Amino acid sequence: MNTAQLDNPVWFSLSHHEARFNAGNQQVKFFQEDVAPFLSAENWNHEDRQAMLQVLPADRRFYVLIPGLVEMPEGFNLIYTTPIIQMVCHRFQPCLLKQQEVCPLTNADIASMIDLTSRMRPGPFLQRTIEFGPYTGIKHHNVLAAMAGERMHLDGFTEVSAVCTDPEYLGKGYASHLMSLACQAIIERGEIPFLHVRTDNERAIKAYERLGFEKRTDVFFVIIQKSA
Repeated sequence: MNTAQLDNPVWFSLSHHEARFNAGNQQVKFFQEDVAPFLSAENWNHEDRQAMLQVLPADRRFYVLIPGLVEMPEGFNLIYTTPIIQMVCHRFQPCLLKQQEVCPLTNADIASMIDLTSRMRPGPFLQRTIEFGPYTGIKHHNVLAAMAGERMHLDGFTEVSAVCTDPEYLGKGYASHLMSLACQAIIERGEIPFLHVRTDNERAIKAYERLGFEKRTDVFFVIIQKSA
């Protein structure tokens, strides 16, 4: 498999499997505003950075997610940055709960999914993020207790994303159970699961390692917006 895709996952996602979501052009690609905030360029060279000034709207904040430090174009403000790592699952070790009921999440669950992800902050989840899919969840008394699903799809790789649990239900193994199901589905398709996680999220990193994920590389993550 072409692991080079993992060095620029947003670009390859928007170039192929998620091309329907591209709101940019062939030089600078970014997701439609209600799908995801990520943007990318193929080479991140001077020409690409200049194109960003021409193509990107000024009323949106954009997330850059790419291994290795890249120079941001002049004319953009740096809003936020944090260290992130990319992990890949080559030796999957499922951690499944016995007799745990899991439900597919649909458009009827979007409000609950946005509420949970906005509180737990596993990464951006917007009105149409569910269209990456599929997403599954565990509910208690019709309340969403935990969720996980698929986001960016590359050739031979699929990103596991939006893994989070309501604080009231932490420690029950829900996230690992949902992640195990997501990874099983990905692997059954002949693909390899990967994910991104903040370096300070030690609880999540340890849980991912128990499932067989290993660190592949450090990731340069920033949020930028065009200057007024």
